[in-house]
Amino acid sequence: MVEIRQKIEDVNKTIQDAANKKGHDPSNINLIAVTKTVDMHKIEKAIECGVTDIGENKVQELLEKYDHLKDKVKWHMIGHLQKNKVKYIVDKVDLIHSLDSYELALEINKRAKKIDRKVSCLLQVNVSNETTKFGVKSHEAVDLMYVLDKLTHVKIKGLMTMAPYVKDKEDTRKYFKSLKELSKEISKHKLQNIEMEYLSMGMSNDFDIAIEEGANLVRVGSAIFGKR
Repeated sequence: MVEIRQKIEDVNKTIQDAANKKGHDPSNINLIAVTKTVDMHKIEKAIECGVTDIGENKVQELLEKYDHLKDKVKWHMIGHLQKNKVKYIVDKVDLIHSLDSYELALEINKRAKKIDRKVSCLLQVNVSNETTKFGVKSHEAVDLMYVLDKLTHVKIKGLMTMAPYVKDKEDTRKYFKSLKELSKEISKHKLQNIEMEYLSMGMSNDFDIAIEEGANLVRVGSAIFGKR
């Protein structure tokens, strides 16, 4: 498993270089290792090598891995979340990246209230307006924040997006820049229960560009574990 150690070192070096290039503090950027379909042995090795945060796309897979790892790591739900699955993870995840509708927020709020927990979430924004991607449209985000602000057991901590997959990663920059601008716009409204602490953007193929444009959560899978 020397390979995983080396890949994590390479990813961390890229994070540092991208942050330094734009004058950002590298220590403020959090690496989330995406473990979709990755076996437990490799995940445990990654944890040995310093990974502290795990991102999962599917509820079932998160639950299976949670049974093994419990609170050894922080858990991030990064994939599309169906309302009927919320009850299974609401007591386990540290951050839900994929809040993409008011209806989902209501369900999270209801389930969180039952266990007296305030659940941290990011609003997923479809900045590229791709029909294949989940997320609210950019122009809907501010109005939605005013409604989300009233929920007692959901805490909005920032925004998440997925850029289109393109041959030249430089072409993703405009999407990351757009999300950063949106977070600034939302901050101006000074809503009590809404924070723009996190920008979750950038994956294995473009996380350096995302960091340059303000990402402080990057979701990296294949650059650590290889293509799957």
